[in-house]
Parts: sequence; structure tokens; C-alpha cells
Amino acid sequence: MDFSLTSLVLLPAGLGLLGFVEPCTIGAHMLFVGTQTERSRAARGVAFAVFLLARVAVMALFGALVALVGAALVGVQTGFWLVFGLLYLAIGGLILSGRGRALRQRIPLGPRAWRLARNPALQGAAFGLNIPACAAPLIFAMLGVTAGAADPLAGALAMGVFAAALSLPLLPMLLWPPARRAVGGLGRWMRGRGWLLGLVFIALGLWSIWFGLYVDPAGWSGL
Repeated sequence: MDFSLTSLVLLPAGLGLLGFVEPCTIGAHMLFVGTQTERSRAARGVAFAVFLLARVAVMALFGALVALVGAALVGVQTGFWLVFGLLYLAIGGLILSGRGRALRQRIPLGPRAWRLARNPALQGAAFGLNIPACAAPLIFAMLGVTAGAADPLAGALAMGVFAAALSLPLLPMLLWPPARRAVGGLGRWMRGRGWLLGLVFIALGLWSIWFGLYVDPAGWSGL
């Protein structure tokens, strides 16, 4: 499969969906849903679109900035992927051993009041800047992807896809109340199954090491 498709679209989308079903991420998203429930169905759809665009814009900009840093290190990209691969394996091992809580620190870069506002643009920016604790390891994984892209456009694409996948399941929750109950049940099911995230990091680490050993870093993104 084309490496640019895998690294810049499929991998970020998969990590974003995984991040959405993490229990504390679902809880954080319920704040957004709760501020919009009094609107009409059509207005909730518009609010979601505004929220999505704001969140994607903030996180895509972050991805572009991280990729600029990676571009400055383009001469050592192979070592970069190998180092991140080893770090992913270490994170996966910590999670599987039950010591992954130390990695789950919330990353707050925006005012909490923005997340509670009814303005979906402010909320989208806030959710782009405030990373729930259980999604922090996934953001770290995305740092490796975006910095490894060594191209601002590729970094923006990868992080934008991640943000979109992290947000799109909110739409049925906003428009269809039974979906909120189903997603809540999924979040409860995920509790106590942190080993799934550990396995994802082990696989990601092996993939990253293989990527560093066998893929030409000069033109992998295809952009």
C-alpha cells in the first residue's frame, strides 16, 4: 500500500477513532454535546460543522509546525523513525504492564471556559488545544507521524485527519439520542481494556522501526 496513504491518512484516522472511544475523551466530548442539546436538529448539525472546522484548523496548524521542526532534521529522518519506534515499544510495554497511568497527563493549552461556551467555534478551538489525559499517548504518536513527514503540508494533513476522526463520531451523538447511549456504553466497555492501546503502540513501534529501516525518507510523503 502507498506509504503516504498509510502514514498520512489511514494511521491518523485509526488513531483518531481510537482516541474518540477512550473513556475520558468521551466524557470530555459530552461537554460539547450537552451545550448543544437545546438547539434544533438543523442548528446542531451546523454547530457540529463549525466545531469540526475549528478543531481541524487548530490541530492541522499544530501538525504543520511540528513538521517544520522535522524538516529541519530531514538528514536524520531514518534515525528519527527508529527512535520513535523504540519509544512506542516502551510506551506499549508500560501500558501492557499496567503502568501506563504515568503517561496519561492532560495537555491543557486553552481556557476551560471555551469548552463550556455555546459558541461551537470557541469549543472547536478549545478541544483542539486541550488534549484529554487518555488521548495524550495518541497525540505523542501523532507527533512522530507529523514530525517524520518533514513537510508542513503533510504534517497538516496527518493532524487534520486525526482531528476529524477524533470528532466525526460526535455527529450521530448530536442528532440521534440513542447514539449517545451507545457511545457511552462503548466508553464503559473500554474501561479496563487499556491493553488494547498497549497493543496498538507495540504494532506502531514495530511499523515505525521497519519504516525507518526500509523506506527512503526523502520522498515518502509523495507531497
